[in-house]
Amino acid sequence: MRGRVLKRLLAVAAAAAAIAMAAAPAGARRHDPEKLPDTRIRDLHYGDVLFYFYQDDDFEALTRLTAYQHWNLVSHHEAEGQLLLGGLYLSLGMHNEAGERFQTLLTDDVPTGVRNRAWFYVAQIWYARGYLDKAEAALRKINGRMSPELEAQREHLFANVLMHQGHFDEAIRLLATARGASIWSAYARFNLGVALVRKDRIADADPFLTGVGTMYAQSQEMLALKDRANLALGFAYLQAKQPQKARQALERVRLNGPYSNKALLGTGWANAALGDYRTALAPWLELRGRNVLDAAVQESFLAVPYAFGKLNANAQSAEYYENAVESFNAEDTRLDGAIERIRNGNLLEQALATDKDARYGWFWQLKEVPEAPESRYLYTLLAGHDFQEGLKNYRDLTFMGHMLDRWDDSMEAFGDMIDTRERAYVERLPRADALLASGAADKLQQRRVDLETRVNTIEKGQDVAALGSADEREQWARIQRLEASLAGTPDTPENAELRDRLRLVKGVLFFRLNDSFKARMWQQHRTIKDLDLALREAQSRWIRVDRARKSVPTNTGEFAARVAALKERIDALQVRLAASEKKQTVYLAQIAIQELEQQKNRLSTYQVQARFALATMYDRAANTDATHTEQGAAVPKGGEAPDDKPPDAKPADQDKPTPEPAPTPEAQPAPPGPGPAEPKP
Repeated sequence: MRGRVLKRLLAVAAAAAAIAMAAAPAGARRHDPEKLPDTRIRDLHYGDVLFYFYQDDDFEALTRLTAYQHWNLVSHHEAEGQLLLGGLYLSLGMHNEAGERFQTLLTDDVPTGVRNRAWFYVAQIWYARGYLDKAEAALRKINGRMSPELEAQREHLFANVLMHQGHFDEAIRLLATARGASIWSAYARFNLGVALVRKDRIADADPFLTGVGTMYAQSQEMLALKDRANLALGFAYLQAKQPQKARQALERVRLNGPYSNKALLGTGWANAALGDYRTALAPWLELRGRNVLDAAVQESFLAVPYAFGKLNANAQSAEYYENAVESFNAEDTRLDGAIERIRNGNLLEQALATDKDARYGWFWQLKEVPEAPESRYLYTLLAGHDFQEGLKNYRDLTFMGHMLDRWDDSMEAFGDMIDTRERAYVERLPRADALLASGAADKLQQRRVDLETRVNTIEKGQDVAALGSADEREQWARIQRLEASLAGTPDTPENAELRDRLRLVKGVLFFRLNDSFKARMWQQHRTIKDLDLALREAQSRWIRVDRARKSVPTNTGEFAARVAALKERIDALQVRLAASEKKQTVYLAQIAIQELEQQKNRLSTYQVQARFALATMYDRAANTDATHTEQGAAVPKGGEAPDDKPPDAKPADQDKPTPEPAPTPEAQPAPPGPGPAEPKP
C-alpha cells in the first residue's frame, strides 16, 4: 500500500507540475507553489491513458502513452505526458529512464513546492534501490523547506543516506537539528545515537538511545524501535567492556519481539562478563528452547554448557555439548537437503505462486513464504533487500514473457485477419467489378437530372394536380374524363346540370390542390437537395470502392510485411528474455545457496567448537582421574571447570567471541525495504 501511494503521489505531482508549467505564462511565478490550477483534458487519447493509469495498470498506460506520442495524438499534453512517463517508468523500476526525464523536465519553471516533492519521492526510490549517490543528488536539489511532515521525512532520509555512505559527522550535524512529529523525532534520535556510536562517542550517544529505548510507545513499530535502540546501546557497551551498563540496556528489550533472541544472548554475556554465570544461564536456557535456525539460538547451544562448566557442573556441561553436536549435525543434514532442492527445484515459481496478487512494477514485495522444506532456512533471505530486488526483476521478466506470448498470439490473430481479408477480397471482387462496370452511379445521376427537369416543368406550368396525392390525381383524372364525355353530349337541361355539378367538384378539388401546391413544391425541392447529398455520398463511396479495388492487395501485403517484421522482433525478444530469465534464476538460486552455505559454515564452526570443548573436558577429566589414582586422592565432586575463555561461537564471517556490539546491522540505518527504521507515515 505504501508503495502504491508513493507511486501515485510521485506521478500525480509530476503531472501537476507539468500542468502548472503549461498553464502559467512565461516568466510567471506563483506565490503559493502548493496550489496548482485545474486543467482540462483536450486530447481523448490522453484521457484513455489516464483511465488505465488510475486503474493501476501502469504497463498498459505506458504502452498507450508511448504509442500515442509516436503518432502525435496527445499534442496538447506533451509536457504532462513526459512527466507522467517519468512516473510510470519509475513505478516499473526503470529508474535510469525516469531520472533522466525528471532531470530534464523538473526545471525552475515548475512550482517550487511541487518540484521539491517530486525530487523527494525520486530520492526515496533511489535510496530504496541502493543508488545512494543519486539519492543524495536528488535530495540536494530540494530548494528550501517543505511541509513539516515531508521535511521530517526528508531529514530522516538524508541522514540514512549519509550514514550508509559513512559520512557520520555530517549526519550528526543534520540529526542534531532535526525537528518533526514524535515518530520522526524518535527515528532522528535513534540514528543520531547510532552515528555517535560509529564515531566511538558512546557517552554522547547514551542519552539519545536511552531516550528512545525508554519512550512511551503503543504501536508495534515504536515498540520495535525501542527494542532496537536498547539492543544497539547494550552491544555498544559490551564492546566497550562495560557489562553493567550493557545489561541495563539489554534487559529493557521485550522478551518476545523481533530482537529478543539477540537481547537474551547479550544479557547472558553481560552477566558472564560480570562473573555471574548462574544468572547468565537463565536467558541462555530460555534462548536454547527457541528456533535453532537463529544464530543467537545456535550460539546459546555453546554458551549454556560453557556456563555450566564455569559453575563446576561438568556432567551437565558435557551433556549440553553432546546435545549441541547432535543438533548441529541434524541441522547440517537438513541444510544439505535444502541446498540440493534449491539447485534442482523451482524456488522462484513457488515464491511467486504464494502471492496471489503479484503484479509487475518496482513497488511489489513478496509477502508470503513459499510452502517448501527449504523455506524455513530462507526467512531472512526472502526478506532481504538483495533477494527482493532480484525477485522483482525475475517477476518482471516473467510478466514480460507472458506479455510477449500474448503479443505473439496477437500476431497470429493478425495473420488470420489478413488471410480472412484476402479471402473476402477474392469473394467480393467479382461483385465489385460488376458494380463498377454497371455505371449505376451515372444512371442514378441521370435519373436525378430527369427528376429535376420534371419538377421545374410542373412548377413553371403550375400543374397543381401533378403534385397531388394518388387519390387526388385519380379524382382529377376522372373529372377530366367526365368533362371530355360531357363535351360531346346534347345541350339539355339534364346535361347542363351535370356540367354545373362537375365544375363545382372540379373547383373544390382545384382549390385544395392549389392551396397545397407551394408547400408540396418546396418539399420536392428539398427532396432533390437530399437526393443530391445521397448521390454525392454514393459517388464518394463509388470512388472509394474503385480505389480499394486497386489498393487492397497492396495494403494487405504491407500489413503482412509489418506483421511478419513484428513477429520476428517478438521471437528475438523472447529468446533474449528466456536467456535473461535463466540468468536471473541462476543468480537468485546462488544467493539462496550462498545464504544456506553461510548457515552451514556457521554450524560447522559451532560444531567444531562444541566437539573441541567436549574433547577438552573429557581429556581433562581423564587426566584428573589418572592423577588422583596415582596419588590416592579423591576427585572433588563435580570436577574442576576448565579455566578457558568462552568458546568462539560467532559466525565464520564475524571476528568477535561475543555478539557484535553496535555498530551492528541493528545499529545501522535501516537497509532498503521494510523495517523499523523505515516508518510508515
